[in-house]
Amino acid sequence: MLHRARSIDLTQVAEWSDGELRRVDDYLAAEEPLEIRLNGAPLTVTMRTPGHDLELAAGFLFTEGIVERGDQIQSLEFGQTEREEASGNIVEATVSGNACDSERLQRNFFTASSCGICGKASIDAIRARGLRAPNPEFRLDADVLCTLPDKLRSDQAIFGRTGGLHAAGLFTAAGELLCLREDVGRHNAVDKVVGWALGERRVPLGDCALMVSGRGGFEIIQKALCAGIPLLASVSAPSGLAVKLAREMGMTLVGFLRGRRFLVYSGEQRLVNGQSVSFDR
Repeated sequence: MLHRARSIDLTQVAEWSDGELRRVDDYLAAEEPLEIRLNGAPLTVTMRTPGHDLELAAGFLFTEGIVERGDQIQSLEFGQTEREEASGNIVEATVSGNACDSERLQRNFFTASSCGICGKASIDAIRARGLRAPNPEFRLDADVLCTLPDKLRSDQAIFGRTGGLHAAGLFTAAGELLCLREDVGRHNAVDKVVGWALGERRVPLGDCALMVSGRGGFEIIQKALCAGIPLLASVSAPSGLAVKLAREMGMTLVGFLRGRRFLVYSGEQRLVNGQSVSFDR
């Protein structure tokens, strides 16, 4: 029988409060390795929070350019260990032959919950994939944008119990939450959202905005662009390389979205009630 890994672990801790020490139960976000196998061969290992693992695998295959369309993924299922035991930490992906470019897969992927794919932060690599600029007609009211952090936070069920997870939420232009996924890795949360969208046949996501907890790093921008998302917002800062990529590709990038204040690093024309400004650098 397949072992279903839990998203939350329970432990005991010593709590110090106002001079008193006592032992209490505490919830922790689970973190376990997930191996993704492609057509029977190991492809990557990522540290993730168990849950929505098939979506994570589908999103990863798509945002990393291993497949260009969802219909190239012929099957996704949980695999077995070497002892032929069912495992919730292995996903077997079968993709169509023309989607599997051996030269593109020569590099061994190894991802970690903190940094995404090591050594892959290259805008040249993004250019080589021929990604298009996202929908230039998408518009989002600035007042609606300001409501997204609270909506994201209120639906983070696991974060509410553990305080230790990142989240990615997909929203309509009216501010309706379509999909929210949590993970110890912010890039994994985005892949889970994209994997959901692939299953719903909604990609490209040219009529949606993506809100992420934490910072807007290069990996996050890259994955959002692959899915055709025109606007990405985060509660913290983007990296310099993320800003450069967003500006080059024509994506709207918002950072420090908190309360009634935010910074626009590129693509301010998509924000209704916003003023147009130019960026010298």
